[in-house]
Amino acid sequence: MSDHQGGEKEDATGTATLRLRPKSERLSGQKSSVCSRSYFVVVMVFFHLYIINVIALLFYVHYSNGQEEVSESPEPPSFRPDSEYRRPPAKPEPPRDVSLIRVEGIRVGHVQKISLVPDKVHEMKTLSLKPLLFEIPDFLSDDECRVVMQLAQLKGLMESQLMVQDDQEDLVKELNLSPEEIFNLLDINQDGQLQLHEILTHSRVRDGIWLTPENLREIYVGLNADKDGDGLLSLEEFKLLSNDAFQRFLLQRGVKRSQLVRNSRHTWLYQGHGAHQVLQDIKARVTKLTRLPATLVDLSEPLQVVRYEEGGHYHAHHDSGPVYPETACTHTRMAANVSTPFETSCRYITVLFYLNSVEGGGETAFPVADNRTYDEVSLIQNDVDLMDTRRNCDKSNLRVKPTKGTAVFWYNYLSDGKGWVGEQDDYALHGGCVVTHGTKWVANKWINIDPDYQRQARYQQLVSQQPEEEEEEDDEDAAQNSDMHISNVHMDL
Repeated sequence: MSDHQGGEKEDATGTATLRLRPKSERLSGQKSSVCSRSYFVVVMVFFHLYIINVIALLFYVHYSNGQEEVSESPEPPSFRPDSEYRRPPAKPEPPRDVSLIRVEGIRVGHVQKISLVPDKVHEMKTLSLKPLLFEIPDFLSDDECRVVMQLAQLKGLMESQLMVQDDQEDLVKELNLSPEEIFNLLDINQDGQLQLHEILTHSRVRDGIWLTPENLREIYVGLNADKDGDGLLSLEEFKLLSNDAFQRFLLQRGVKRSQLVRNSRHTWLYQGHGAHQVLQDIKARVTKLTRLPATLVDLSEPLQVVRYEEGGHYHAHHDSGPVYPETACTHTRMAANVSTPFETSCRYITVLFYLNSVEGGGETAFPVADNRTYDEVSLIQNDVDLMDTRRNCDKSNLRVKPTKGTAVFWYNYLSDGKGWVGEQDDYALHGGCVVTHGTKWVANKWINIDPDYQRQARYQQLVSQQPEEEEEEDDEDAAQNSDMHISNVHMDL
């Protein structure tokens, strides 16, 4: 066969003939061809065996790791598909495969068409990406705005903030903190000295009074606190002050409402079964807007309605705080069954409704929206306080004008990358600019979700086991707890 391949040719007539070669030439060519083909076959066989072994090894490693993840995964079984983790449906349980959908912002200025009510299409505009913030014009009709304001007036509004908090001394004693420990907590940049902005932050959170740098210098002089007059407090100078020294000084001088962190009146409106139809419709619309499970919206705080008179304001703050191991969420603290010194509201989403158009001022300001970086220390520089909504609202990166019926909503927390609540979004810092003319009416709907999935799941399970009458009572209790929570400013900031 090799001779035929090597010596075949065609003559002039196209007939294939064999060309005879010398014997030595034919023999040498035959040996070379046979050896080459044999060597090639052997190499290919070993090569294919090697590839098969590599593939088999990869499959072994893949499935071995999969088994280890199933047995050692720290995530709760509720995040696994139902086919992998089944439980007898004897007791009602919270959803076991909950994944929180986040609306995509795409880019600033992007407009999405959304369907919230029958026979109408709303437009949702992205206002910022840090925080993820949206605006929806005509979210509420004029009649709905009117009904909500009338219901709030019928129930009665209360002061949103007490003049001065008086329970901070007890909290310090409960925590058993030494002056050195308190000093270290206040020293944000850890330079061994307390600067003006560090003391201002402490006083606002502790006492609920919005001091300016000028106010603080006056207090230093009145208390003879800054011995060397350098505008800084050393540890030695700080030790000479009692825990309530600032508070006592302020009470002696008197505190005006304009000096409070928040100057407004508010009430809470129940939105559950039996509530006014308008309130139930708003809750259903919020559920569609946020794309969250209805259970999470149902178990959140009632609707808060707020009225700002002329001169009213709310300095920049976060609607919720970071959750640390020693912090509990207000709405799940009973389910957690632990004692913690601190609580926060765990408001995953804020939906803010403007119930009227304000004649002057009253914008919602986001001082650091879409900043490249966030630095708490840089919020107060050269006596310019970006959190001061009475003086510096015009210096905020973003301001939303209050327009009747418009809603804005934003996320107060980031995603953890696994479909649940992550860290607090510092860029969600916001406040209400001072109302210069007229009155401002707004409503807030907060969606409360515990960053600890297991705590949230236990809470939902406990609530699902309660009779409907008890759930309504709990909702009213939640409103009262929210009042207590808001009146204590250190929990809101």
